[in-house]
Amino acid sequence: MVSSTTVVSRRRTQAPKPHSKSKQSENVEDDYGDTLCEKCGSGNNAAELLLCDKCDRGFHLYCLRPILASVPKGSWFCSSCVINNEKLTKFPLIQTKIVDFFRIERPSKSLFNLSPGKDCQKKRKRSSLAMSKKRRRLLPFIPTEDPTRRLEQMASLATALSASGADFSNELTYMPGMARRSANRASLEREGMQVLSKEDTETLHLCKNMMKQGEWPPLMVVFDPKEGFTVEADRSIRDLTIITEYVGDVDYLKNRETDDGDSMMTLLTTSDPSKNLVICPDKRSNIARFINGINNHTPDGKKKQNVKCVRFDVNGECRVLLIASRDIRKGERLYYDYNGYENEYPTEHFV
Repeated sequence: MVSSTTVVSRRRTQAPKPHSKSKQSENVEDDYGDTLCEKCGSGNNAAELLLCDKCDRGFHLYCLRPILASVPKGSWFCSSCVINNEKLTKFPLIQTKIVDFFRIERPSKSLFNLSPGKDCQKKRKRSSLAMSKKRRRLLPFIPTEDPTRRLEQMASLATALSASGADFSNELTYMPGMARRSANRASLEREGMQVLSKEDTETLHLCKNMMKQGEWPPLMVVFDPKEGFTVEADRSIRDLTIITEYVGDVDYLKNRETDDGDSMMTLLTTSDPSKNLVICPDKRSNIARFINGINNHTPDGKKKQNVKCVRFDVNGECRVLLIASRDIRKGERLYYDYNGYENEYPTEHFV
């Protein structure tokens, strides 16, 4: 990919090149020559320092949570100024509003009384832990039993999506002017792609169908001043459990060279760079967008990883799944390695 004069900041893929930013013009740049990053305390990589338009404090693009792949258009305010001036609006804990937001199929029973059906229980039994350990099959998530708590989990995601200006989607979307669905062919993957087995494909479909009915993964989105929105396990999660699929608008990487998106994910890497595809969750997304990455430059950072990102060939199409890589305790935050494929994402400043 043709490079510019600035340092590349990648966001879970070969993200666009950031533009260097001065406060007003080159004349006033010297006034901020001694600006240090509020996160790491360093004044290095001045071209990567972004200044808050309210408090004038500096932040490296890669030190922000979530990290920014490029300088935002228009005014930008740090999280402290945003919180001080605009309290985070929580999504109302009202069943009808939550049902509408997530487009849940209207259940015959109230969500407050909804419980997994016999068919779901029967399918879960086929994917028991013992069988999973023997054949390494994937497991479906197990919803929280308390229906009120499930609504709180859903409301936490609705809050994060609303604050990010995104709509909920649990599928890859193909929008006019972007890549067509026919472009998403796993057979084009440069180094080949693992095929999801029939049993695991059934488990993935089970998870999707459960969510359509309001049976939600046991996850809570919380806001952390250092990490931004992040995801916690709201009950214990077994190793090899499907956490979620990484979704969003599918587009060609070449169309995203100057994109401000902060969460692009590689979907397809071909021998022809013009056919490379990425997932862009800035407009439509799910909880995957808020799962943070590890600092894979330190032993402690690597120990935090409890989720793995894996691309699969599912019925001929590329799909990206986030899967528990070990048992996850209740209250533990979810992390995976953003450099699972490219080893170019700057994570040395991650918490």
